[in-house]
Amino acid sequence: MITAIVLIRADVARIPEVAERIVEVPQVSEVYSVTGECDLIAMVRVRRHEDLAEVIPGRLNKIDGVTHTETHVSFRTYSRHDLDAAFAIGFDAPD
Repeated sequence: MITAIVLIRADVARIPEVAERIVEVPQVSEVYSVTGECDLIAMVRVRRHEDLAEVIPGRLNKIDGVTHTETHVSFRTYSRHDLDAAFAIGFDAPD
């Protein structure tokens, strides 16, 4: 699985609408509204690098209200959630 983090600038008046349209794209797992230089961050997960071309310039960039995207492809994933789950096998969580 390939994960891409897509920083998105959007028409400020349309950010909620744009976020809702982006999260409808099947390869998008999450969309975050954020502060800073970009307005939204989308997590895109695909099986092949070639699929990124279909999703980002092919779909995300064509959504009305998206003005700019910047894509970062993940090399490796580190997740506290995944580590906690792996080490918790067979143990009950404390109440």
